[in-house]
Amino acid sequence: MSRAPQAPKASRTPGGSRGSKRSGGLGLPSRKTLVTAGAVIAGAVVLVLLAIWFRSTTAGQDFIRTYPGRAELPAGTADGLPLWLNWQHFLNAFFLLLIVRSGIQVRTVQRPAAYFTRNNKGFIKTKNPPTKISLDLWFHLCLDALWVLNGVVFAVLLFATGHWVRIVPTSWDAIPNAVSAGIQYASLNWPTENGWANYNALQMLTYFVTVFIAAPLAFLTGLRMSGAWPKKAAVNKVYPLELARRIHFPVMIYFVAFVAVHVFLVLATGALRNLNHMYGNHDGGDWLGFWLFVVSLVVMAGAWLLARPVFLRPIASLMGKVGR
Repeated sequence: MSRAPQAPKASRTPGGSRGSKRSGGLGLPSRKTLVTAGAVIAGAVVLVLLAIWFRSTTAGQDFIRTYPGRAELPAGTADGLPLWLNWQHFLNAFFLLLIVRSGIQVRTVQRPAAYFTRNNKGFIKTKNPPTKISLDLWFHLCLDALWVLNGVVFAVLLFATGHWVRIVPTSWDAIPNAVSAGIQYASLNWPTENGWANYNALQMLTYFVTVFIAAPLAFLTGLRMSGAWPKKAAVNKVYPLELARRIHFPVMIYFVAFVAVHVFLVLATGALRNLNHMYGNHDGGDWLGFWLFVVSLVVMAGAWLLARPVFLRPIASLMGKVGR
């Protein structure tokens, strides 16, 4: 979700017609961007060298021997991932991709192609009067609602089936084991994985943070910035709009970083087997999961191409007024 909806004044092109140009075109990276990228790369190199050095010491070897990085599951936990997790994984990726795309558009587009005004007579009624927002923001908010709904279904199934033990730490040993797994990754001598049975401790904590901290933060901050939020609510004094804005964008950056690292490790630690876990619902080295993954990419690419005003206008018009 993004900034509080505003209705920018319609501008006109030199010819007199209303403009629909969009800003934020690709250009050369700024000096600040280059310096930041260089600092990140230098920091990563230093981290790798430190991890390799630590693993060569007696203390490092003893630490990894004591805490090998495993996340022990409660006794009796069965191997395997449920079928519902496969389609939940796809839907989360699908919605998140479009949420990030539309969120970036909301932040960078200065002259939206169209605007949307909700119909306050529909099933969603608020005390605030209908506000004119960009079509990009309308799309972003709709995606957010679907993503939250999918997240609720995920949480219900996670606890109803008992699979919560795979991403919720049940012992304090998970913390030193997660540190150990991180050192092993950073030293480029990665821990042995078997995601079909259980995740390592670092994976477990990362999934826990993503599901139970980052996702609720994205929802709560986005909701605070929404035009549906009561403007005179008492909680506004302790939860101001600016605080929500300061939190919301870094959370989006976290999700982008999580997805990038997640995809990289999936492909680098046994792609066929991992893709079968995520898409093929079995533990094997065949190509079923890979081809289902390819199909999912085609669907997401198609949605990316169709997420344009010419296709969004008819859908948005069912929920309100679309115009300039």
